Amino acid sequence: MISTIQIKNIGIIDDLSINLENGFNALTGETGAGKTLIIDSLGILCGNRFSKEMIRKGENYSYVEACLYLPENENAIDGNVIVSREIYSNGRNTCKINGRLVTVNELKDFMKQVIDIHGQNENQTLLDSASHIDYLDNFIGEKVKKIKQEYYLLYQKNAKLQKELTENYGDEKEKQRRLDLLQYQIKEIQMAHLQLGEEEILEEQRKIMLHAEKIESSLKTADTVLNENAIDSISEAIKALEKIEDIDKTYQEKLAELKNIYYEVQEVARDINSLKGNTEFEEEEQNNIENRLDLLCSLKRKYGNNIEEILAYQKEMQLQVEQIENREEENKKRRQEQQEIQEKMKELAEKMTTLRKTEAEKLSKLINQELDELEMKQAKCHMLVKQREEFNKNGLDVVEIYITTNIGEEEKPLNKIASGGEMSRIMLAIKSVLSEVDKIPVLIFDEIDTGISGHVAKAFSQKMRKIAQNHQILCVTHLANIAAQAEHNFYISKVVEENKTRTKVEKLDEERTVQEIARIASGEVNHLSIEHAKQLRKVS
Repeated sequence: MISTIQIKNIGIIDDLSINLENGFNALTGETGAGKTLIIDSLGILCGNRFSKEMIRKGENYSYVEACLYLPENENAIDGNVIVSREIYSNGRNTCKINGRLVTVNELKDFMKQVIDIHGQNENQTLLDSASHIDYLDNFIGEKVKKIKQEYYLLYQKNAKLQKELTENYGDEKEKQRRLDLLQYQIKEIQMAHLQLGEEEILEEQRKIMLHAEKIESSLKTADTVLNENAIDSISEAIKALEKIEDIDKTYQEKLAELKNIYYEVQEVARDINSLKGNTEFEEEEQNNIENRLDLLCSLKRKYGNNIEEILAYQKEMQLQVEQIENREEENKKRRQEQQEIQEKMKELAEKMTTLRKTEAEKLSKLINQELDELEMKQAKCHMLVKQREEFNKNGLDVVEIYITTNIGEEEKPLNKIASGGEMSRIMLAIKSVLSEVDKIPVLIFDEIDTGISGHVAKAFSQKMRKIAQNHQILCVTHLANIAAQAEHNFYISKVVEENKTRTKVEKLDEERTVQEIARIASGEVNHLSIEHAKQLRKVS
């Protein structure tokens, strides 16, 4: 149950704290006083979307917190769980469960097990057809629970085996797809006939090719200068020194040095002359170099940063091919075990299907009886159990509630019904039948009584009182019948202080409760309306 709600800076609510009680809590009061804002705040706490326009004027954030008494919940501390959500105008969003930061989705998943909100246009779990199988299974109870538990253990084992098969390429299609890819990659690398160091050589050749004209000109100039000037000049110098070499040892040494230089320059001249021939590339040779470099660039994009990494990747892929082919025996055992498990799963699933179809008819009849009491005499509810081929956590079944609201009309899925009033009554009928087995502890009704009166209003109030025996109910209402059935009544009003409007909540004692019922019933509080209100309270 919700023991306390705290709301800050939402609409006209500035800082509001409400202590709720177990059982039936009714919220009544002035139009526009903030009753629906309280429900909207709880919706925000349940993970619903939040518009920054909801933030109170002059503030930059909104905050909602609830203390939940859930003694059996794993998150509970001394039976209590505190959940909160803080939203800022800049879009920052903070959600917490017992002080632990959680995502909005985690908050939503937790709260949908605690609070079920119903309104004219919102019935959270009722509109979600995936939850209908839970309604039916809760109605069936222990008979299906035991089978479901045994089935679910097998379902988990089957899922684990399937994961292992997938990871070990046990699925034949996945295995072949992976092998085809690996073999394609290996072949692509092999066909390239890669050589370590070849990329560097090709890059050098390409660089020469791009600067061929400049290189040729420079080498030609160097060749001409060396052969026509330098070598001849050194030769003349040698001849001059030879004439005086016998005069002094120093001249002999310099002559020897000069001859060494002569031979070195000749060698350099020959090398330069030879290099001139390396600057000429045929067009085909140029194309081959460019194409080869393009191929290496393509392989690097796919398989590694250089030839060494590409070759290492090739070895790794070859190893994977060997591993996949060698795992077949291991996967064969897994598939055999999986087949045995699936046979047991199917057997249990069939039992659940038979049980669900039988009990679905009983549940449908009980819901239709409730609808009859809620003045929907022509409406017929049908809980349809259908099988599908793929296993799911509930077996092979999909359960969906179908409804026809008028004689002669075609049955349609529940979530296709347009009327909010009809949806509210259907929801109340289902909740009334399942009140003892429904596991969601808190039910919130936001003005679902709009457009009803008389016998329907009386039936509404009685069914809510019945549901409140097993759940905490928080109901915003404008009907005296419903307010009279409540065990705890709260009056919502708005007050103006310092030129600002804010919401105020008061828990009413018995005298004030009777006065409020009188006001709702007749629009004014007088002797007659008070007597009528007392009479309504006696009936409750």
